[in-house]
Amino acid sequence: MPFPKPPVPKSSFPQWLRSNSEHYLLQDSQARIADRQGIAGPKKPKGMKDRFFRQVFAPIYRRIPWSVRRRLIHALPGSHRQEWPPLEHEPQKPAI
Repeated sequence: MPFPKPPVPKSSFPQWLRSNSEHYLLQDSQARIADRQGIAGPKKPKGMKDRFFRQVFAPIYRRIPWSVRRRLIHALPGSHRQEWPPLEHEPQKPAI
């Protein structure tokens, strides 16, 4: 008897955008490095989503200045917006 598949959690749009952005920016970086080294890189984009992220999103993202990227990142909700809990005590000096 096969085991039932676990439910796939639904993600919000910012989570979807972040995970896809990370994935396709990594693929773009790997492809550019492979081209420079003269070795095989990731597979070519197949579907519309692959083409959009690899041929439109990644090149545009690379050209955006860091100051603008930082503002965009902080404007979207996500894990980077979480704050650290306050310290319960003062940090100690090194033991050595």
